[in-house]
Order: sequence, then structure tokens, then C-alpha cells
Amino acid sequence: MGPAAREAIKELRRGEVLVLDNVRFCSEEIIEEKVEKLAKTNLVTRLAPLFNLYVNDAFAAAHRAQASLVGFPYVLPSAAGRLMEWELAALKRLLGEPNHPSTYILGGAKVEDKVPVIENILGTKKADHILTGGMVAKIFLKAAGHKFNDEEENQLAEMTDEVQKAWSLLRKYGDRIVLPVDFGTFEDGKRTETPVQRLRKSGNSMDIGAETTEKYAGIISESKTVVATGPMGVFEQDCFELGTKTVLERMANSDAFTVIGGGHLSGYAAILGIEKRLSHVSTAGGAMLTLLAGEEMPALTALVESGKRHKRE
Repeated sequence: MGPAAREAIKELRRGEVLVLDNVRFCSEEIIEEKVEKLAKTNLVTRLAPLFNLYVNDAFAAAHRAQASLVGFPYVLPSAAGRLMEWELAALKRLLGEPNHPSTYILGGAKVEDKVPVIENILGTKKADHILTGGMVAKIFLKAAGHKFNDEEENQLAEMTDEVQKAWSLLRKYGDRIVLPVDFGTFEDGKRTETPVQRLRKSGNSMDIGAETTEKYAGIISESKTVVATGPMGVFEQDCFELGTKTVLERMANSDAFTVIGGGHLSGYAAILGIEKRLSHVSTAGGAMLTLLAGEEMPALTALVESGKRHKRE
């Protein structure tokens, strides 16, 4: 947004494209504030007068309220880009009337953004089954009274709020939340299949177990809508890819409407060469979860409001 950038924009000829430096290098961009304040940042006030139209094609950042995402739409006629349109069209099927049985597979290490999704999709009856893996499975098992080894218990001790929320969800929707019955644990340098009742004296839980994997695969095969975000375990390590790989391959072989989101799953689907056999591979992780949790998407709201504000332009 400095003099060199502004001069380069002014010198653009018809048909040319100019890429500016990464907006995340601008300190104003990491501030989350009200739209009116973000519209007055240097980033917006210096650049907006040089533009005729703002197009947001960054669905993966649509859950954030930052200057480049909500400031420009406040002062310029704005539109969603084709990628944004493609993402929203696919995810609209999940938020509308998905075909049933509808199954959500939630895993990974980040738990705080998965719990609101579970609450929303079960409360609105968008999901018939929630299959859990990774740390998500561990907090629900902890809430159900299961014990882990000392190292994992220490990890879970720092997540008491999430465990409490998991306990409440189990009380309300226990018949629809499916928990692992075994894990692939790390024992003497190799994988061992360990029932959940023996986790207290086992090595670390690195993947859902073989029996759980088979059970999840059966539920996926019987579903007409399948959504997955977050891996089932530490799939990057040899011998602990079984759960994540099986889930993705079973989705790819399904006739259901299948959606995956987040960098881990989309990257692994590409490695497996099956991404084109899935109905939709989202570019987003956090934004997709925010949308599925029924929470506001500031960048989308900004585009809608811009449409109203600049309707006659």
C-alpha cells in the first residue's frame, strides 16, 4: 500500500494484472475490529480510491473480520469470486436438506472448533451419525469415563471445558455420537491394537483401531451424505495411517455426496490420488467449520451488506 504499490496500480494498462505483497505483513491486517473502523485503516483508505470493484475469492479466510476482508466491501461495490461461489454452493447442500443418512467424521487435534459443529448439526438434525477420531474422540471418551495413560491424561487435563461440553453432548445425543472401541497405540516401536478399556496402561493412542476403522467404514458405506474434517490419527507416521486412509478411500468409493475440508485431509486425499472422486474438496478448514457451526462469517456478511449499500452503482 506504499507509494511504489500505488504508482504501479495507476500505471496498469487494460488487461494487465498486478499482485501486491502479502497483506498479512501489514500490522493492521491482524486486527479484528468493527467494520467501520477497519474501513478507516491505511490499507483501505490508501488503496480503495484506486479500485472500481472488490472481489473476495478467499473462502478459507471468510470467518475472519479483518481489513482486507471486510474493510474494502464497506467502501467499494463488491462481489464473491468463482471459488467462493463454488464453495458456498457445495456447502449449501449440507446446510439445507442433506440426503440421509448423513454422517460427519470429525477428528484432528483442534477440538474447540469441532464441538460447536457437533452441537449445531445434531441440534438441527443435519447429521445422523458423528464419527470421532483424533483428539476429538479422546475428549468424548474422557467425558464417558475412560482413562488414558499419564501423558495423555495430562493433555486432557488442559481441556476441561471441552470435556465438559462433550459430556453434555453425550447426555443429549449419545446415541448419535460414535466413539472408538479401540485404538492403534505405540508399543515397543510398533502399532498395537488396544481396546479402550486398556488404554490406561498402553502407549500413546496414535490412530483409531482396526475394529473401529471397520465399523466406521460400514457406516460410511450406508450413508448418502458424508462430511469429514480432521484426520483419525497421526497418519503421517508409518503404521498409523489406517484410520484416515480407510475413511478417505471409503468416501471416494461411495455414491454419497462427499465433502472433505482442512489441509490435512485434502493434502492426504491428493497423495492417495482420490481427490477427484470426492464430490467436494474444500479449500478451507476453519471457515468450513464456522459455517457448519452456524456462526457468522464476517467476510460473507460484508459482501451482502456491500450489495445493499452499492446497489445502484
